[in-house]
Amino acid sequence: MSQLSFLNSTPQWSVSELTRYLRDLLESDHNLQDLWVQGEVSNLSQPRSGHLYFTLKDSSSALRCVMWRATFSRQAFVPRDGDAIEVHGSINVYEAGGQYQLYAELIRPLGEGALYQEFMRLKARLEAEGLFDEARKRPIPRWPRKIGIVTSATGAALRDMLHTLRRRYPLPEIILAPTAVQGSEAPPGIVTALEKLNRIVQPDVILVARGGGSIEDLWAFNDERVARAIAASQAPVISGVGHETDFTIADFVSDLRAPTPTAAAELATPNREDLLVSLNELLVRMGHAVQANFDTRRWELNRIENRLALCSPQTRIRSDRQRLDELSYRVSLALSHRLQLQQAQLNGISQRLSSLNPATILKRGYAMVTLPDGQILKSVHQVQPGDELDIRVSDGQIAAQAVKKSTTS
Repeated sequence: MSQLSFLNSTPQWSVSELTRYLRDLLESDHNLQDLWVQGEVSNLSQPRSGHLYFTLKDSSSALRCVMWRATFSRQAFVPRDGDAIEVHGSINVYEAGGQYQLYAELIRPLGEGALYQEFMRLKARLEAEGLFDEARKRPIPRWPRKIGIVTSATGAALRDMLHTLRRRYPLPEIILAPTAVQGSEAPPGIVTALEKLNRIVQPDVILVARGGGSIEDLWAFNDERVARAIAASQAPVISGVGHETDFTIADFVSDLRAPTPTAAAELATPNREDLLVSLNELLVRMGHAVQANFDTRRWELNRIENRLALCSPQTRIRSDRQRLDELSYRVSLALSHRLQLQQAQLNGISQRLSSLNPATILKRGYAMVTLPDGQILKSVHQVQPGDELDIRVSDGQIAAQAVKKSTTS
C-alpha cells in the first residue's frame, strides 16, 4: 500500500506541460540565451519559407539549429555543409518536435573573430594605398598565348582549370608554377611563383587559384606579401580563390576576380564553341562577299564587252590619225612661232652689242688714249708731263707726248 501511495503522489505531466516547463527553464538560464557555439555544419537546407535549417556537430554530439528568414537576409556569410563555424544565438525548445535547438542570430567562420579583424585592417590599409583602384587594373588579353598558373600541383583546382582550358581554348601554352596554397609556407611560395612566371616565362595572363575551405585555409591569400606580389605582377592576374562567397585580399588587388578556379580559367580564355560559331558566321559572310564581288565583276565585264562591241577599231584608228595630223600642225606652228621670237630676240641683242662696240664709237669722232702699260686713260691724274701716250682713232693710232695737264675744276 505504501508503494502505491508513493506512486500516486508523483506529479503527472502531459507532454505539452513538460515541454513548456523545460522551455521555461532554458529561457530563464541567461547563459543559454547569449552564447557562441562552435561546430561543423551538416544537413544544411533552406526551404521555400526562406528559413535556414542545419545541424551543428562535433566528434560526439549534434545540435539542431535554425535561423529565421528575416535574420538570414542580413547574414553576410552563408555556410555550407562541412564548414567549421561559430554560431551566436539562444537555446530553446521546439515544442512541436520536443527538441531543444539553437536559434541562430549570427554565423561566422570558425576563428573569424580575430582573423576577420586582421583581414579588415589590412584591407583598409591597402585600399588607402590605392592597390584596389580600378584605374590600375589591366584588361585581360582576349587571345592569350601563354597562361601561367599559381596553385598546388596536387589540388583539384589545378585539374579543374586544366580541364576547362583544354575544353574551351586548347591553343595557349600552360605553365604551372607549383606552390603550397595553405599554411605558413604558402605566402612566400606564392610570391616566388609569381616572380618566376613574370621573370622567366612572361605569360600573357596569370591565374592564382585554390579550392574552397575555411577562413584559415584561405588565409595565405590574405597575406600582405601575396597582395603586393600580385600588384607588382607584369602580367594581369585573375584570382580564383575558394568559392563564390569567399573573398580574400588577393581578390581585391587582382586585375579580375573569379568566384572559383574553374571560373578563372573561363575568364582567361575565349570559348572554342563560340569561336567556331563566329568562324562559321565569318565564312558565310565571306562566301556572300566573294559571290557579290564575282557578280559585280561579271556585270562590269559584260558592260565592257558591250562597249567594245560598239566601238570599231577602224574608227578609233581614223580618229587617232586625224588627231595626229592636228597635233603635228600645231607642233610645226608652235616651232615656227618660237623660231621667229628667238630670231627677233637675237637681232635685238646684236644691235645692242653693235652699239656698244668701241670701234663704232671711234667712227663717230671719238678717240681712245692709253698709257704705255696699256691702261686706258680716264683721268689727268694718271699722267705727268712728258709721259708717252697712245691715241687710237677709227682708222689708226697716233703716238703722242703729254706736255702739260689741267683739270676742269
